[in-house]
Amino acid sequence: MGFPGTWMTESQSMIYRVVPKCACSTIGQIMFYSDHGRFFDGDIHDATSGLHKWALDDSQKLIETAVRDHAALTFTCVRNPYARILSSFFDKIAGIQRNGKRYRGNLVPQLVQSYGIDVGNPDDGFDFDQIASFRRFLLFARDTIRWRRPMEPDIHWSAMSGHISTFIVNGGRYDQIFFTETFNDGISKVLADVSTPVPVDVEDVPRFNESEGHGPKRAFKVSDYFDDLSRHLIWEIYKDDFQLFRYDFDDPDNKMPTGEIDLAEVHAKLGR
Repeated sequence: MGFPGTWMTESQSMIYRVVPKCACSTIGQIMFYSDHGRFFDGDIHDATSGLHKWALDDSQKLIETAVRDHAALTFTCVRNPYARILSSFFDKIAGIQRNGKRYRGNLVPQLVQSYGIDVGNPDDGFDFDQIASFRRFLLFARDTIRWRRPMEPDIHWSAMSGHISTFIVNGGRYDQIFFTETFNDGISKVLADVSTPVPVDVEDVPRFNESEGHGPKRAFKVSDYFDDLSRHLIWEIYKDDFQLFRYDFDDPDNKMPTGEIDLAEVHAKLGR
């Protein structure tokens, strides 16, 4: 199976297991900059050179060797599950993608037909009932994760623990896992522990939010989107994410972690 979703700098200074919707665009750009002294011109997910990726055939052997030998600092980044699933909805379901089309072609029309979701459109200013549509999307997301129908779960709303575990199960080990909510501190600790060809000043790095500006803005506070049923579904889907990564299930409006991540616990529980 190898190491899907894994990126490595060309200098092999660091290895990153991508977790979608957890600042992955900014992290990828920082890795690119640390080798080349410039940011990639475009979405870093589209880069086919300047950064080793498991999806690139020529990179796989290099990544596999570095991971097996633990030759580079290895890290990933996590995010509050409430905020992450909301971000997935507003970006991938309600938003228009960079190519000017809806995500995954017929996915949104299928959700409109099968789940009664309404996401508006740019012509009406994305005028729709955000709360009702999000809750229906959550039912769909649960169905994909629990029963793998009407489709396989998408990487943007499948559990963070699932992404992170594949790396461990296949022989990798993390040196650091940090929080999106304290991003500068987390990425600064990574950079402090590696030697890069080009120094990076984290305070000067812009945020590369590739989905921003292509869809509706969230109109309400986080807790307004989650009634009792929604929270039941969230716990069903993301129980391991809340527990392993120390997020507050009881208060959806508290985006901050409640404690530090225990790397030994993560490796023990996700390495089974």
